[in-house]
Amino acid sequence: MFKAFLLVIVGLSGDPDHGAAFHKWGAALAGGSAKLGVDKANVIYLADSLDGDPKPNGRSTKEEIEKAIDQFAKTASPDDIVFVTLIGHGSFDGRASKINLPGPDLSGADFNVLLRKLPTKQVVFVNTASSSGPFIEALSGPGRTVITATRNGAEQYATLFGGYFVDALTSDEADADKNKRVSMLEAFKFAKGEVAKAYEREGLLSTEHALLDDNGDKQGSPDPAVTSADGKTASILSIGSAADAALPSDPKLRALYIERRDMERRVESLRLLKDSMEPARYASELEKLVTDLALKTREIRLLETPRP
Repeated sequence: MFKAFLLVIVGLSGDPDHGAAFHKWGAALAGGSAKLGVDKANVIYLADSLDGDPKPNGRSTKEEIEKAIDQFAKTASPDDIVFVTLIGHGSFDGRASKINLPGPDLSGADFNVLLRKLPTKQVVFVNTASSSGPFIEALSGPGRTVITATRNGAEQYATLFGGYFVDALTSDEADADKNKRVSMLEAFKFAKGEVAKAYEREGLLSTEHALLDDNGDKQGSPDPAVTSADGKTASILSIGSAADAALPSDPKLRALYIERRDMERRVESLRLLKDSMEPARYASELEKLVTDLALKTREIRLLETPRP
């Protein structure tokens, strides 16, 4: 049976709001690895800061990333799968896209050199950062499934895709066929759909358009499917699903938890969309959401408090 290897890389955050979101996403993915069926020994979590729970294995520098890939190259077999996920800000200079890291940044071409060290027949590389589109052309090839949050390097605003992609992998919401496994295709479609809803709620024109390539032709598809050029391989590759195991069994309480989680997601999305909104409108919507969230939390606590 194949083993899964997971490398989570959280780059530079730039400001507190982005930092809180990026670290939350990275920690959720790395911390949920056991439920996803990945042995803890096969998970490496790198971030720009060593704070947090779970605590990162190291800083997300070029040197630490190279060490992580080298470690996987030594321990993985050809039949195993390596998953690499980038979270953070990206940049594009007109020629190459890079992920912003402490120290030297890394481009798609740089990662291509590193991935060639791996003996595995299948690699899944997900770049959830802004300006990530060019990573498709740089990394596309046989045995590689490449997902990017944007369709080109010009989409330079902070992206929401990463949060919803992690949500897809760590809950059962994206499990469309209800087989208790979330495929890369299901995760992609779920995240893309949730991103569209987030922009629609705020009446904003979307500044991110995700792509998936799994046939090695260097052309990402915005709408992959099992019957399309892209999507066949992604439909059978999965890490797994946590199946919402952390939610309470009581139906009423469970519903309240889901409502609160959706509110938390909306607050997170709103904060990342701040630069695209008028300040007064942003402040008003944020105040209302935070108030509603506090009321929902109070409702949950009252229901959870044992009655005399």
